[in-house]
Amino acid sequence: MTDLSQYALGTAQKAQAASRALVSATGEQKNAWLKRAAELLHTRSSELIAANQQDILKAPDYGLSNAATERLRLTESRIKTIADALAEIALLPDPVGEIIDGHVRPNGLRVSRVRVPLGVVFFIYESRPNVTVDAAALCVKSGNAVILRGGKEALHSNIALHQILSDALREIGLPSHAVQLVTSTERELVSHFLKMREWIDLTIPRGGKSLIELVSAEATMPVMKHFDGVCHVYVDHSADIPMAEAIVVNSKCQRPGVCNAAETLLVHVGIAKAFLPHAAESLGLHGVELRCCPRSLTFAQHGIPATEQDFRTEYLELKMSVKIVHSLDEAIRHINEYGSHHTDAIVTNDLVSAERFCREVDSAATHVNCSTRFNDGNEYGLGAEIGISTDKFHARGPCGLRELTSYKWVVQGQGQVRG
Repeated sequence: MTDLSQYALGTAQKAQAASRALVSATGEQKNAWLKRAAELLHTRSSELIAANQQDILKAPDYGLSNAATERLRLTESRIKTIADALAEIALLPDPVGEIIDGHVRPNGLRVSRVRVPLGVVFFIYESRPNVTVDAAALCVKSGNAVILRGGKEALHSNIALHQILSDALREIGLPSHAVQLVTSTERELVSHFLKMREWIDLTIPRGGKSLIELVSAEATMPVMKHFDGVCHVYVDHSADIPMAEAIVVNSKCQRPGVCNAAETLLVHVGIAKAFLPHAAESLGLHGVELRCCPRSLTFAQHGIPATEQDFRTEYLELKMSVKIVHSLDEAIRHINEYGSHHTDAIVTNDLVSAERFCREVDSAATHVNCSTRFNDGNEYGLGAEIGISTDKFHARGPCGLRELTSYKWVVQGQGQVRG
């Protein structure tokens, strides 16, 4: 057994032991930990900023862009935001022990489904330090131990944040191994963790497509994931044009490099002449390159011809494919064929069209008359999220506290035996 495999095994075993101890933790204890961690983030902010500065100085060595370096940076304001998120999660209902449903059988047996933690979560993620705290908070609040494996670009920041989380666990009397940070940057180590299905119950990769494909191929335990965010906005024939334009621009431009940004604009032929020229101009003012079907090219002055592959592409930049469709049916077919089952929106004043769109589009989230950018745990009222899943089993869409639980059947009797 290599040193790396021994390290992975030891870490996973400690996590499982911690997860079993967490089963007995009360909601008050978990909330006390969240509040104490939030306090420590404030009082030790200078320590965090100093650690973060080491990562910022190394950012050019890792080839980080200016935008990526800025996302990595910790400031007093950002630390306050991270601490505020912990306080918000503390206010959310504890999902553990919640009775989902129940009934009494004719023989008097009381049958219930009760929420329980998953156990141990292995979380692999990108270089934003706030994700370290969000993931730990969601996992522990939902009764799970978590093994954190962040990007090497944020190593010093993550070590400092993890120290605060660990100190708060010890102060409150929760198991210190409930939150563990993998400090080794060896890529091979991830493969060892992915073989630990006896000890790890769920892996969540949060990052680029190549990472998610690697994890999905190697993991021996369930994986919560999404590969792409090929999201659509469909402008129906009855849409309010100013509303549609605002939604399309926001969906594409508010933050183009994220998974819930719109990549394709579908427009009903009946509104194309009135809507597309103005929408194309507005998108152009934001620097968006439009890749258009032949018909939409006539309405988009600066558009270029789209290829078949364009409609399957997650650009993650200021590019957008455009297609004119002849019906709601065609729009739904296009989304189900070319989309990634992430987030798709319709802009319409027709209630029947909205209901059909939501029913027939096979995506984790369907939005009516609002931006695709709202597919976010915080925006949905989950407090935070550990990721957005496009799977159908067992969680779909933004994954918060409840999505980090399973359930067990609890049956109560008074001496009944089966005849």
